Amino acid sequence: MTAPTGAKVIAQALHDLGVTVIHTLVGIPVAEIAEEGIDLGIHVIGYRNEQACSYAASAYGYLTGQPGVCILTGGPGMLHGIAGIGNASANAFPLVVLGGSSESSLSTKGGFQEMDAVSLLTPHTKFSTRPTSRDPPTIIAAIRNAYRIAWQGRPGPTFVDLPTEMIMQPVIPARRSMALSPIIISPPPKPAGDPVSICLAARLLKSASCPLVIVGKGAGYSRAEHSICNLVKTHNLPFLPTPMGKGIIPDSHPLNTSSARSAALKNADVILLLGARLNWILHFGEAPKYRPDVKVIQVDISAEELGRTNSLGQPSLSIFGDIGLVVDQLHGELGVDWKALHQATIRPTPSTQPPTPYVSLLSSAASKNEARSHKLAHTPTPPGSHLTYERTYHIIKSTLDTLSPPSDGELVYVSEGANTMDISRSAFPLECPRQRLDAGTYATMGVGMGYAIAAWAAYNLPQRRKKIIALEGDSAFGFSGMEVETMARHKMDVMIVVMNNSGIYKGDALTPHAWNEMQKQTAANDTKADIREGKVAKGRKGLRSTSLLYETRYEKMAGMVGGRGWFIRTEDELAEATRAAFLEREKVCVLNVIIDPGLNSAAQFGWMDQKEKHAGGGESKL
Repeated sequence: MTAPTGAKVIAQALHDLGVTVIHTLVGIPVAEIAEEGIDLGIHVIGYRNEQACSYAASAYGYLTGQPGVCILTGGPGMLHGIAGIGNASANAFPLVVLGGSSESSLSTKGGFQEMDAVSLLTPHTKFSTRPTSRDPPTIIAAIRNAYRIAWQGRPGPTFVDLPTEMIMQPVIPARRSMALSPIIISPPPKPAGDPVSICLAARLLKSASCPLVIVGKGAGYSRAEHSICNLVKTHNLPFLPTPMGKGIIPDSHPLNTSSARSAALKNADVILLLGARLNWILHFGEAPKYRPDVKVIQVDISAEELGRTNSLGQPSLSIFGDIGLVVDQLHGELGVDWKALHQATIRPTPSTQPPTPYVSLLSSAASKNEARSHKLAHTPTPPGSHLTYERTYHIIKSTLDTLSPPSDGELVYVSEGANTMDISRSAFPLECPRQRLDAGTYATMGVGMGYAIAAWAAYNLPQRRKKIIALEGDSAFGFSGMEVETMARHKMDVMIVVMNNSGIYKGDALTPHAWNEMQKQTAANDTKADIREGKVAKGRKGLRSTSLLYETRYEKMAGMVGGRGWFIRTEDELAEATRAAFLEREKVCVLNVIIDPGLNSAAQFGWMDQKEKHAGGGESKL
């Protein structure tokens, strides 16, 4: 019997591991693996750029709860793909990367796309290896271990380097039978929390006058939504979801403090932190965003994270374990009769007991912020004026709500950009977990199209269940916009909304004439400003570094691949296009929405602002 090629052995190993989707951008020699995978019935998605491919595979791992698989060519392909590897590591997404490389015999000779990928990727992965021989069990063991390690413990990326001869040539059995044992990898074990720590945490929660539960994306990955909902609802605990933690507890729940985020963080005296890290997204758990004496009970599957970033250093309050199991233990220790608040809401209603100062503060902050947001969203666009972020999102949401009620959980949002992502977080409430993907812990721009493809594959293969909606800044869309061809090729009915203000953060001009004059200055290198006493005296000249082409026709990208596109200026056009794009079931759709360029706004990054600008608990932009 002729020995199979390494490509066939590798594809079969992936199939036996339960892999049903492969993300790839093929080239020599890895195309052979993809071809063998297709023959085995694996759905192979070919991308237009390795960055989008690796981003997609990692997000697919997060959404499915099992490692995503990414296959890339060597050298430049791996360098492009390292963006997704770093992003997976930062976000704790399970990812297995298989990379081709030049023939082993050509090492150090300058072989085709030669690169020591194992050395390069070792600092950025949980596991990085190259099989030592073309013996099938050796190759399979490397892939099995990469899959197992990516999945077990703290999820993350792993890498297997596959030289050309190991893929394209027949394998060489090393005195062993070609009959291989089935590959069996058990799901990651779920450790329970230490009983002493559980008891201490329950006692601390009961002593709190201003408790708060923060729910992160790690809770979504661990499928702990039932346990967390039970804890919050039974004990009337106010909660705050992180951007990707939205929907683990329905956003509509009356104990949700998202509208009073700053007030909740600043006044909480005991915080139960579930599947989130006290990094820049949560202001490091430090004053002035938090009380100096706040106690943080951190629950995480990664022991290394416990007590790492809070300046007070509270590892003794932290609990290592599976979030769902630990929360169930806490629920049992607290007892069903204990309530953190008298009522199951941060909006006090007439009762025999007046609200606590904490509840009154949260209620006041939430009402104030919601009133401001409501006004921005519900103010009609004057004739001849540009749409705003808030008004655009309100029209999209209102239209979608009539087509797919939020409680059905049939919509998945992907969002990236600056204001595009930040404002959308509160504009689109979620009722179900794992319905939002964004730039995440790494704040990575360029993930949007890959994430949208990943979400479509995770939720719609083999049967279509959810509509994927990508909310993209025009700058963010530019990173991976060619993936609309990937979507079209695979008949992915993704709805892409490009928020087009003709710039990064903001645009440069209100009219095409004004923009063209600035473009002429830039083209002629006539941008030197008149600076007096350190200040620009007569205004700046030329296009700024944040400028993009004026009102680029992004919707035509959908048309060129057989999809549908809309150029949108008015509210009626937006509502009509939203409805049509939602109802489309085979074609990729791009809605190019022209919005206010924001000439008078300053480019800023609210997450990094450590000053408490909103005294009295006002809500920051983020």
